Amino acid sequence: MIRLRPLYMERVWGGRELESVYGRQLPAAGVPYGESWEVVDRPDEQSVVTGGAYVGKTLHELWTQHRAEIFGAAAPESERFPLLIKILDARDTLSLQVHPPASEAAALQGEPKTEMWVITGAEPGACLYAGVTPGTTRETLAAALADGTAAGLVPQLPAREGDFIFIPSGRLHAIGAGLLIFEIQQNSDTTYRVFDWNRMGLDGKPRQLHVEESLRCIDFADTAPALGTPDSEGLLASCEYFTVHRRSAGGALPQAVQVGGDGGFLMIGMLSGIVRTADGAELKPGDWALVPASAKGSQRQVTVSGTDDAAWLEVGF
Repeated sequence: MIRLRPLYMERVWGGRELESVYGRQLPAAGVPYGESWEVVDRPDEQSVVTGGAYVGKTLHELWTQHRAEIFGAAAPESERFPLLIKILDARDTLSLQVHPPASEAAALQGEPKTEMWVITGAEPGACLYAGVTPGTTRETLAAALADGTAAGLVPQLPAREGDFIFIPSGRLHAIGAGLLIFEIQQNSDTTYRVFDWNRMGLDGKPRQLHVEESLRCIDFADTAPALGTPDSEGLLASCEYFTVHRRSAGGALPQAVQVGGDGGFLMIGMLSGIVRTADGAELKPGDWALVPASAKGSQRQVTVSGTDDAAWLEVGF
């Protein structure tokens, strides 16, 4: 498995759960870190391999120089690795926001972004915001934004550990306070912030809003958002950009399992338990790793252990 160094981002709504829950060593004491970028290939932000044959290489170098052996025949033709994976620590509610659909992104000089969230930790009463209430129009939302009542036009979905939701481009959304989340998304960093609960940013000033852009992008027919339900195979999401499965060992632990099928590239994100590879590498909750397409047979055999459960996400193209 290929391990990458996380990149930590300060956010006004963040906290220290990455430290207390996952045992991470955060860059600075007392700073609210809202995001850990686990797998990223952006012009200004790069994942770097931490050990093994590719140590020191960036994800972009893997993508451009070793695509066939690591990412396999199913890898899309794109300039950069097409997905971005984050862990989000929301101690406060995030802004109401929207990502541009492909039909609007180019005109707004942004990038479309479809994503999904898997809840890995939730305080009592935590919720997600998604979609719009029936009857909401561009005009009624604009009026509500002007008088500070926009929150009343966005459905709230109670959220617990293990829940997940798909967020297509164009869906108005926000993450509520008290949630720890794995986020799988297109490789995009375009977010239009429509309402920020009248709070100040880390610099003591209101954060920039993108009201006009947001109103162009919001899907006002999206009035029935719902949390997802996995199918019998553990499939959480399947779209043109990514697939996400939840896997678990089941039965007595420890036990040997095969990760993915031969010839397929995967990204593994640990939810619970511990996974150890034959060469002694270890993944614990919160850890992400790449499983190269070239890994076959016994190279995909891992030992799964834990107290009473061991589960992980498998993300592919």
